[in-house]
Amino acid sequence: MRLTDYTDYGLRVLVYLGTTGDRLVTIDEIAGHSGISRNHLMKIVHRLGQLGYVATVRGKNGGVRLGAPPAKIKVGDVVRDLEEELGTMTADAPKKGPALQPADAVRAVLQDAFAAFARVLDDTSLADLVEPCLGRRSRGTR
Repeated sequence: MRLTDYTDYGLRVLVYLGTTGDRLVTIDEIAGHSGISRNHLMKIVHRLGQLGYVATVRGKNGGVRLGAPPAKIKVGDVVRDLEEELGTMTADAPKKGPALQPADAVRAVLQDAFAAFARVLDDTSLADLVEPCLGRRSRGTR
């Protein structure tokens, strides 16, 4: 399964915010740290805010921070919320064309694979992704 850059960047934003504690962070700071364009980040942070993963504060001293503790944010939820095409991999996906035995077998295997993929993401919290980053920062590396 390949995630879109949008989802990849969204997860990177959340991990970065998870390393900054409750401090307000600017889009420019995230862009400088991540190498992601400011315009992309504006769209991503806006969507993450709509979904409640981040809290935004407008104004001169504004910025963005996590909307919940990292341990409460499940990576599976974030991926499902940001990936528009994820529904095509679920068991509810509509069948196209006539039902053929080989196609049904392939569909079943792919659905099992997706379920395993989703289970791993659902068992992973943002805190699990942030922890290794905090260790690197304490050693003076990025």
